[in-house]
Amino acid sequence: MRRRGDACYESCMAKPSTRLVLICGLPASGKSTLARRLTREIRAISLDKDAWVTQLGADPWDDDFRVRLEHQLWVLSQDLLARGQSVILDWGHWARAERNEKRLGARALGVGVELRYLDAPLEEMIERAERRNASGEWTASPITRAHFERWATIFQPPD
Repeated sequence: MRRRGDACYESCMAKPSTRLVLICGLPASGKSTLARRLTREIRAISLDKDAWVTQLGADPWDDDFRVRLEHQLWVLSQDLLARGQSVILDWGHWARAERNEKRLGARALGVGVELRYLDAPLEEMIERAERRNASGEWTASPITRAHFERWATIFQPPD
């Protein structure tokens, strides 16, 4: 049994200010910009799934890899949260079930949860993506208008 003075109790329990921030939205909605700002403001570690995909040299369109990566980043997040480190998950969180899983998991660790939903107009996101494609930022896997039109039918906005 853990007592309040035990070292493990102190190091294994999340601090009251520890929080999980879920960034929710379609590509080019401003998620990574917000995550960078919040990282500084709340002294959190930001886990950007797209950056991990790129750094690992994986195909951004490989859904099986992305699912495995999300799982591993969530395992890492839970460990960090349990140690008192706030975490920002910088990926779309398109499905309610996914958001609920993260919310319940964090709360089970005694951690607060914030959902930050970015709802940019579709035309604005398409323009941003076109600029990124043209700049070379997304040349390996350009995102097109057709992608956004399909994703807009799949995305489950928070209510």
